[in-house]
Amino acid sequence: MKKIDEKQSEENIELIKDANNPKRNYIFQNNSITKTGFFIIVAILVLIIIGIVISGVFFDSSIKNP
Repeated sequence: MKKIDEKQSEENIELIKDANNPKRNYIFQNNSITKTGFFIIVAILVLIIIGIVISGVFFDSSIKNP
């Protein structure tokens, strides 16, 4: 006979895990490596946004189609 489908248990995933908490369901760990990586990623995203804005202003064409 076929096995009856079992429901998946509830997942309680936390965003940030404390260092002393033995829990396994987390996305980020609360330590200096995670904080450094977060700031590096944010800085890169800010530089990309600034580059897009500057290129839009710099390459803005004042010539219009007739």
